[in-house]
Amino acid sequence: MFDLERWQEIFETIRKNKLRTFLTGLSVASGIFILVILLGFGQGMRNGIAHEFEQDASTSVWVWPGVTSKEFKGLNPGRRIQLRNENYSKWNEQNTARIEYNSARIFVRDVSVTYGNEALVYGVRGVHEDFQFIENSRVSEGRFISYSDLVNTSKVIVIGNKIKKDVFGHLDSPIGEYVDISGIPFKIVGVFKEQREREEETLYIPLTTAQRVFNGGDRISNMSYTLPMAENFDQAVAQAVVFKDELKEYLSQVHTVHPEDDSALEVWSALEEAKRYYSLTGNIKFFFWFVGICTIIAGVVGVSNIMLIVVKERTREIGIRKALGAKPWSIIGMILHEAVFITAFSGFLGLIFSMLLLELIGPHVEVDYIMNPSVDLNVALTTVFVLVLSGTVAGFFPAWRAANVQVITALRDE
Repeated sequence: MFDLERWQEIFETIRKNKLRTFLTGLSVASGIFILVILLGFGQGMRNGIAHEFEQDASTSVWVWPGVTSKEFKGLNPGRRIQLRNENYSKWNEQNTARIEYNSARIFVRDVSVTYGNEALVYGVRGVHEDFQFIENSRVSEGRFISYSDLVNTSKVIVIGNKIKKDVFGHLDSPIGEYVDISGIPFKIVGVFKEQREREEETLYIPLTTAQRVFNGGDRISNMSYTLPMAENFDQAVAQAVVFKDELKEYLSQVHTVHPEDDSALEVWSALEEAKRYYSLTGNIKFFFWFVGICTIIAGVVGVSNIMLIVVKERTREIGIRKALGAKPWSIIGMILHEAVFITAFSGFLGLIFSMLLLELIGPHVEVDYIMNPSVDLNVALTTVFVLVLSGTVAGFFPAWRAANVQVITALRDE
């Protein structure tokens, strides 16, 4: 039941102690504000990491050759490992059922790229037809490299969207145009888009063409795969780790590499790396919760202390109320109402400001591994209700003390 006189008393007390009430409310509001902002940036980190791993397929596994650092079977360290077509094809034959997409890649170096009289400074890569799915590229015009292109050693090329805008902006479409690579014309058959614009500064040609036309022999620069998704994340990670370890063991045996030589072959799994980052963000989120809750506790303790001061200041008033027949629970309710009001009002004020700030600046945050910091409204509201409950508990003990004040002692209080 709404008690107008009770609320008038609360506002009168607040009016008489503006600064004290303001500072108490500020400590509570800042606690909620800090907690929500920290949780928002914790979620922003998870969003940013997820976005980073979306650049390539989430189940991708990549292999890069390096230089040996250990002597093994009479071979000195310092050997540069060179992957070959045979390494790629044999592993694929042995693991067909475990592989979703696969592609070798070769970096075409020491070539000149021109369009008409304009020199183009872009990287040229020879790839298989599946590379589009491993890189998570989206074809916006035309098509990607096809199996037929590889079989026929076709002189076709797929360009990035940035190249289209920079070089072919004067045309409605670059499809059908020719780009010369060291004097050899390649027909543009497609345009691809990436999450990051800088990754669109690449020209893709069939891997077989890159090897035969530009003296690549049977050499490849790296190998890449994607694996079928498992039932859950942990199972997918375990599957990727097994695949990665077995692939490294196979290549180590083929190239006579010491089993503990980590510099000769680098095998990287997106899922395994994602698990490390997600574990890290989980720990950071726990730390954010800890800091935020500690800040809220400090605010709640402040409310409790203020209520103790209020009880001390109103001891004589409380004694008079009791002498006039006020029940203990009436005294408790009077103190609790003030504590809950200050806590709830300050908590919701801190929540509104923090959510508004995240809403305004969140979409514009462009920091590495932090993207669109935000907080679920249900989580934020839950923290406020927990805060109000804590404020109730904090106000109860001073209220209980007030209810148990002896009438004679209270009336003697100055």
